[in-house]
Amino acid sequence: MSPIGPLRPSPLAEQAAARIEEQITSGHWPVGGKLPGEVALAKELGVGRSTVREALRALAGAGLVQSRQGAGVFVTADRPAGDWATRLRRAELAHVYEVRTMVEVQAARLAATRRTDADLAAVDTALAARLAAGAADDGAFVDADIALHTAVVAAAHNPVLDDLFAQFVPVLREHLVALVGLLGLRARDPDHGHDAHAGLVGALHRADAEEAGRVLAEELEATRARLLGT
Repeated sequence: MSPIGPLRPSPLAEQAAARIEEQITSGHWPVGGKLPGEVALAKELGVGRSTVREALRALAGAGLVQSRQGAGVFVTADRPAGDWATRLRRAELAHVYEVRTMVEVQAARLAATRRTDADLAAVDTALAARLAAGAADDGAFVDADIALHTAVVAAAHNPVLDDLFAQFVPVLREHLVALVGLLGLRARDPDHGHDAHAGLVGALHRADAEEAGRVLAEELEATRARLLGT
């Protein structure tokens, strides 16, 4: 195997990409429109064609442009896509909960039909840990709650769902710890939501996919409504 070799900085390509991005985000080159050819861009930017190609690759990676064989390079978005984790951190809690519900309800349905004995043992343990955390502080309680939901998603045996839910966890924990304490949701009910979670686990044991999805959808909607005051 040949050595990878040292990294080489490419400041001109970065500057070229930034200049092209400015033209796209300002609307000079609108979404759906075609960029000038490499020769024209190189001349306008005062760089070589290889620098333009490198800049366009970077912009394609950011989701701003797309090269079409034999047709040229077209604008596909007027702002960088950004990574999923960044989008989640910037999103409103209401939007996060809407997508969380879509992901988890389907995961619960799948879990009811795919769960193994080991999965059932895991969700039983997580449910007991959540109940035991009722006497703990809000952070520990939220951690136990998320652990149960994680165990349910894992029982669906879909690695994409696992990865997707894992992206939600840091954002959910941050919001939930803050809002549970702020709204005093556990002041009168330290085991907040236990019956609903027990119902979910019961549905998994009975392999009742529809019931698992229904119980979880109702529980998540009730929590969302309390957190957002709707």
